Amino acid sequence: MVIPSLSNPKRLIDVYLEPLIEELWNLWHVAILTRDSAKDETFTMCAALMWTVNGLSAYGMASRWSFVGIMGCSVCMKDTRAFYLQNGRKACYFDCHKQFLPPDHPYHRNKKAFTKNQVEMKVASPRLTGEQIRDWVEEFSPVLKCRCHSRTNTRSSISGQRKKHLLLE
Repeated sequence: MVIPSLSNPKRLIDVYLEPLIEELWNLWHVAILTRDSAKDETFTMCAALMWTVNGLSAYGMASRWSFVGIMGCSVCMKDTRAFYLQNGRKACYFDCHKQFLPPDHPYHRNKKAFTKNQVEMKVASPRLTGEQIRDWVEEFSPVLKCRCHSRTNTRSSISGQRKKHLLLE
């Protein structure tokens, strides 16, 4: 899909994706009678989205998760151990992802190579199930359906999340 704009749509990406999602939904659930001109016959066409290729910024726009600041990890979410550097106020994730290593990994006990001179034994939070994600997303305000370039001020009560995901409507 090519977006006809000179600038990145950012939070308004759902305005461009909505027609595509609706068309894919119709092709999956309703199907369309299609004519094959080579065989001169008709058939029912269904479609499914197999995969997309995105960068982290595209993932952030589509998922509505903010990938900036200390809440930038979509896996850790609010349980992040990230911190701001004293000089420069930049978010730092150093040491945060040792929790995803096996419990007996030597990096957990290494005090010299990592920050704060301490042993890090935190275990990663369990992955959320589909039902947990659905319940969590129900708290968000609906996506605004406007074709304008004004800013949308829909904020969630959960920090890090901007608004309800287009695919979950």
